[in-house]
Amino acid sequence: MMESSSATSSAQLLKSMFGYDAFRPGQAEIIEAIGQGQHVLAVMPTGAGKSLCYQLPAVAANTRTVVVSPLVALMDDQVAALGANGIAAGKIHSGQSREQNIENWQKFADAEAKLLYLAPERLMQPRMLDALRRKNIGMFVIDEAHCVSKWGADFRPDYEALSQLKERFPNSTIAAFTATADKATRGDIVQKLTAGNCAVFVKGFDRPNIALAVAPKQNLKNSLLAFLRDKKHVSGIVYCLSRTETDKLADWLDFQGFKAIPYHAGKSPEYRREAQHRFMHEEATIMVATVAFGMGIDKADIRFVVHASLPASMEAFYQEIGRAGRDGAAAETLLLYSLQDMLRRQRMIFEGEGDDHFKMLENKRLQALIGYCETAGCRRLALLSYFDEIIDRCGNCDNCLHPPAVEDYSEVARQIIACMRATGQFFGAAHIVDVLRGVQNVKVKERKHYELKSFGAAQKIPKDLLQSLIRQLIAQGAIRVNLERYGALQITDKGQAIFSGNEPFMARIDTKPKRIAGAQFRSGHRQIAEDLPADTNPALLQALKDLRLKIARERAVPAFVVFSDKTLIHMAHVAPQTEDEFLHINGVGQKKLDEFFVPFVEVIRTHKRQEL
Repeated sequence: MMESSSATSSAQLLKSMFGYDAFRPGQAEIIEAIGQGQHVLAVMPTGAGKSLCYQLPAVAANTRTVVVSPLVALMDDQVAALGANGIAAGKIHSGQSREQNIENWQKFADAEAKLLYLAPERLMQPRMLDALRRKNIGMFVIDEAHCVSKWGADFRPDYEALSQLKERFPNSTIAAFTATADKATRGDIVQKLTAGNCAVFVKGFDRPNIALAVAPKQNLKNSLLAFLRDKKHVSGIVYCLSRTETDKLADWLDFQGFKAIPYHAGKSPEYRREAQHRFMHEEATIMVATVAFGMGIDKADIRFVVHASLPASMEAFYQEIGRAGRDGAAAETLLLYSLQDMLRRQRMIFEGEGDDHFKMLENKRLQALIGYCETAGCRRLALLSYFDEIIDRCGNCDNCLHPPAVEDYSEVARQIIACMRATGQFFGAAHIVDVLRGVQNVKVKERKHYELKSFGAAQKIPKDLLQSLIRQLIAQGAIRVNLERYGALQITDKGQAIFSGNEPFMARIDTKPKRIAGAQFRSGHRQIAEDLPADTNPALLQALKDLRLKIARERAVPAFVVFSDKTLIHMAHVAPQTEDEFLHINGVGQKKLDEFFVPFVEVIRTHKRQEL
């Protein structure tokens, strides 16, 4: 059980160690629960400050804390950030020498460092568990806790083994944190980690600074270029479905003048470490990656996330777009998808591991994502309603900014369903579209489908519109895809009702990608500018950023470890001259005052002299 020190209050530690004057919404009650020894599951949106919720009580406690973290780079960044605040923390991972790992363990064992970061597979080794049992472990922190659950967006067997902790360390507090967990996932996490004995805090899923957009994947490269045309000066992520696609797209983006880095599980561990280091430290980089990249990424200024293919589920999508805009400034997402992507995802579910019930639920989660893609309404409303959070229309998605036209397409839907019936419900969307448009190809001729009444029945309707209407029929549950019949389209009860005229079929009619990418990002720049206090000197702010980058490179740490953008903006606005003024900057604690007062105030004074 955590034993909080009565000598130092949380509010005092918040300022003296972390440099903040006040807690963000939701932090204080989570910290209080942990301090009282309660097991905790906290679901907090990315950027809400979940790390502080366990780091502060760990510093305040008279016991040791073990933090379970999924990635080497994340451990490195968090330990570096703690060190910059004067908090001793250790880490043991494969990226360090044996001597370094031994030294870090010894400091933790001797209580020189109260926090120790470990990967789950290293923590659960018998030798490590035995060593920890001989120490006073007050808390185990499970970061990215959705990995514990088979319902989570990124289930990992190594994480599931953490369910043993409650039995092996019955007197220790277990604090689990994640940004992504629907109701089923939360229940599974609570049961596995605490046997149901847990305080659950759900702090909302909305990230209003992130703009949402979806477009049909009609020409991937053209769509990407249109989206990225004004983004060569910022960093982002492009997610791909396969390793081959990742490598090819990274090479192509590099040829187009972008600084693109391919990343997937087929690369060597050394390459992946270097690639992640480059992305974290270099400016204006694009990580082109499979989902092997991204968990726990603590890069605050990722300005965009593109999905070049359909993600696995609504949870996976939310988790991946959540890597953008962690600093609270404007960021963008773009999801490009096609019917072929949907079929590939369904086949991956159908041919993957798990029983029929699991596969059925996974397919329903995929269908929820397809519904998000095809909705004519507010996308944020569709996304958040999946997590049981209700909002008004957001005004920051493609459908809100450029509302799609919706019309009654019941007659065309009946033609599509009639064609499916006439061909025996044995064929996929491509063949149905060919028959409806009167295409005389080999497949149509071999089966004599040119003799059907449906042949050419929709020849005046553009191909891309027919494809969109089929996707929308699938999204609305009027058509199902039978993977056991190699993706054949089949009619559901709802589809039969539409065919019989008992139910209308309303559909969006725009099929071309919207021109929101550049315009929306430019509006994001305006938003960032509006976040600056009116009398902030932009030249001073840039000089402070240049100094921060110089110091970060000298120390081989990410820039945010020195100071966040928000801290530098506050600094540029206030222009502190004395130690007391510098200490009152949000994000400046005692350690950073001691280390950085002189160089940063010298930059400020230089600019003041130039203004005279």
